Amino acid sequence: MKFSVTIDPNINDWDIVRYAEELGFDRAWVPDSQMIWSDCYALMALAATNTKRIEIGTGVAIAGTRIAPVTAHSIATINQLAPGRIFLGIGTGHTAMRVMGQNPLPVGEFREYLRVLRGLLSGEAVDYTYRGRTKEIQFLHRDRYYLNLDNKIPIYVAANGPKACEATGAYGDGWITIGDAGDEISSRLEQIHGGAQTAGRTLDDSFQTSFLTAPCILRNGDKLTDDRVINEVGSWVTTELHFFYEIWKKAGKKNDMIPKHFENIWDDYLERVNKFSLPENARFRQVHLDHATHIVPEERRFVTPEAIKACCFVGTPDEIIERIKEKEKNGVKEINIMPSSESQRKVYRDFMELVIPAFR
Repeated sequence: MKFSVTIDPNINDWDIVRYAEELGFDRAWVPDSQMIWSDCYALMALAATNTKRIEIGTGVAIAGTRIAPVTAHSIATINQLAPGRIFLGIGTGHTAMRVMGQNPLPVGEFREYLRVLRGLLSGEAVDYTYRGRTKEIQFLHRDRYYLNLDNKIPIYVAANGPKACEATGAYGDGWITIGDAGDEISSRLEQIHGGAQTAGRTLDDSFQTSFLTAPCILRNGDKLTDDRVINEVGSWVTTELHFFYEIWKKAGKKNDMIPKHFENIWDDYLERVNKFSLPENARFRQVHLDHATHIVPEERRFVTPEAIKACCFVGTPDEIIERIKEKEKNGVKEINIMPSSESQRKVYRDFMELVIPAFR
């Protein structure tokens, strides 16, 4: 089992990656969202040149905001700085696109995007279509080492639906998930392997499955309503709340889209959204404030014990260890933690001291 961190991508705090390396984490994932955080590749360049062992990658790069040749070029350039330590996480861009009032990249276009990425990062000439014109493209001047294609750059795909999972199997080296149900993980892995088989691939044991979550280690007497607990995982809970709000809205405001752990606060949350200062067609700019890394003070009340238990890894060290073992049985090979920004260093240290030794 690998253990990794997803950082708050603030260029002023790039050395959080070096801190994770010093603690002993295997990987650092750097999120990508142009309207929210610092540029992921600039931060990765700083981290790559100031670390020695830890693997560094995008968590995840957004297909909808950069054409495939640009994404391949950026990650291959970083690979020249830290040969063999770089990976590419890639997704359609649920938040990064919606925070601009746009939809994530359609799955058919995403599959084509992955095809081009895979070919370019393998050093191949590939057909690429831009604005209706298709031409064969390939990276030039490999012998001058403007970028590095000699050390493989694994592609890890964030995917949920069956078609996206099939595309993951066709072109990916790994899969990123945030779902908690073991049967869902198993069924999606079957779809991924089916997609690989259709594409003429066989996925071996090197195929990675990364599970992203927010943890909080409870001590004697801690309650899920305590400020410390909410401070550490609240940003993750509200991020999931924002996600389901977008899904609910897209589905025609059907209440069967609301997860049980949000049912008791849903009307309250809608009332909050309806009071936003921006008009309805611009509210996306307020819905995703402090996405994943901080918690808006007015939204602390939505971080209920029911939501915490459903969205996060919260419990005593032994309880969290057991949950990880269950994930391992379902096919997960990496636990990736993303606490709130202000709690990062403390949670990394607690997790390394109290949980990870059980697996090493």
